[in-house]
Amino acid sequence: MLITLRLDSISPIKLKYGDEIIIPAKYTVVEPPYNPAEFDFKAWLGSQNIYHQAFMDQDHIVINKNNISNPIIKRALNLREKQVAKYRRLIKNDEAFAVASTLILGYRADLNQETLSAYSRTGTIHALSVSGAHVAIIYVVLDLLFFFLNNNRALKMLKLLLICALIWGYALLTGLSPSVVRSAIMITVLIMAKGLSKKTNSYNVLAFSAFCQLAYHPFLIWDVGFQLSYLAVFGLIYLQPKIYNLLYAGPNWIDKLWSFTSMSLAAQVVTFPLSIYYFHQFPLYFLFANLLITIPLILMMYLGIVVLIPPFGFLSPVLEWIINFTNAVLKWMASLPYASFSSIWINLPELTLLSLFLGLAVYALAKFNKQLLFTSLLLLVCYQLLVMCDGLKAFHQRKIIFFSLRKNYAAAFINGKEAVLISDLTREDKNYSFSIEPALTQLQLNKIHFINVKKDTVLGHFVLKNNQIAFFQYKLLLLDENLNGKKIDGNATFSGIWLSGNTKFNFGNMGAGIRYKTAIIDATNKEYKIQVLKRQMENNHIEVYVLKKNKAYLVQLTQ
Repeated sequence: MLITLRLDSISPIKLKYGDEIIIPAKYTVVEPPYNPAEFDFKAWLGSQNIYHQAFMDQDHIVINKNNISNPIIKRALNLREKQVAKYRRLIKNDEAFAVASTLILGYRADLNQETLSAYSRTGTIHALSVSGAHVAIIYVVLDLLFFFLNNNRALKMLKLLLICALIWGYALLTGLSPSVVRSAIMITVLIMAKGLSKKTNSYNVLAFSAFCQLAYHPFLIWDVGFQLSYLAVFGLIYLQPKIYNLLYAGPNWIDKLWSFTSMSLAAQVVTFPLSIYYFHQFPLYFLFANLLITIPLILMMYLGIVVLIPPFGFLSPVLEWIINFTNAVLKWMASLPYASFSSIWINLPELTLLSLFLGLAVYALAKFNKQLLFTSLLLLVCYQLLVMCDGLKAFHQRKIIFFSLRKNYAAAFINGKEAVLISDLTREDKNYSFSIEPALTQLQLNKIHFINVKKDTVLGHFVLKNNQIAFFQYKLLLLDENLNGKKIDGNATFSGIWLSGNTKFNFGNMGAGIRYKTAIIDATNKEYKIQVLKRQMENNHIEVYVLKKNKAYLVQLTQ
């Protein structure tokens, strides 16, 4: 169960891992997405075995004295909390502190949206996730630290055991994310094989680590981080050597540069379809950004670990400067024109075709197989045809979407790739970004007009005048506070009426000649008012649709 607590601003309670609490027996199932293209929070929680939720004040819970924590995990979390507090004392800049805590300890609570966006738009978001690269850096540090244990076989085995124990300790400290666990398992297997003088196969080791994680937690197969992590490593194992061997790099420093470039290309190629399917954007400057961040990332990791050791805290200003410099460079790159292609929406059939095309094309080029290459090109043509069909549908679309919101209203009147949006939300509002914007970008709209419902507006085929909306053949009467106490005379037939703003409109003031088929009630009406209006419509045999906690209402208009 997901519990959301409203904390007291004066004396907020502090809950820690393992605390047992008593809550009221009042909870609901997690709500599904109500609007088109909205993030499916219910499915995401379901992949973690969370199916119910509760909202309450802190006064409604009782904390028992019982502690039911796992002692190992509790110790690791307490240790991480102490290290985060140490960073907070050493690093003055809030942004640098948040990046250091995330990068080294996997503590993301203080990371702001602007920083996340800069890393995401430049294709370096992986740097903010404690992953295999971080574990590899830790391994290199530990291998150098224990160099004195290389004298004989017994000491070497002791060294390998120490390294394995410390790597798993670090994985535990950072929260045991799928990518970290994957890397820890792989390094453990490789270290053991090395100590026992056994040969290893990278594909088998990768598969073994996936099997171990899925045997423990099968739902990880739906975790985006799990999927991207294994795809990226597969790309590094299979594709990176092939890309690297395409060119002779020459001098050592150029060779190193080309090696890093080939790694970035391999990881980006294999994760490309899944990345645009989940995140709907593709960074164009990912090669330059990843090359620029490689050395700072290594320095940040090394210095981040070193400054936690008491005698070396004086190095924290250097760490802070490196983080601030890196963030500034990435923000500058993210602000450049065409930094990323955004609003890329592909459906499941398109994802399948694109993935099959890339996989077959890479394999065909590696094996010089003309037949497979031709098949891959055929798949690409099929993918392009689907994309063209989507584009044609978007060009000819004509519809109205009444969005389902908690306390606000929004309706989009869409004609082709242009829309008029009536809403009390702004572009900067989180509710707009979460519930409305995804649907508008999925529909490939390139022009959106925000208008105020209180101001008469004429835009092409859209007309708003005297609380009446006309959009092609669809006519809507808006009943809000503007019509409270007023009378509507005359004869008119409407496709529907829109009840908003907790309206007090007296339906007895509606002329006998006014006709309408549907009543739409939005969430700006109070709960009791919604029920009263709903009963009133049903008693008069009017089709009624309540937007609050229901699917968005879609009107498909004919051409």
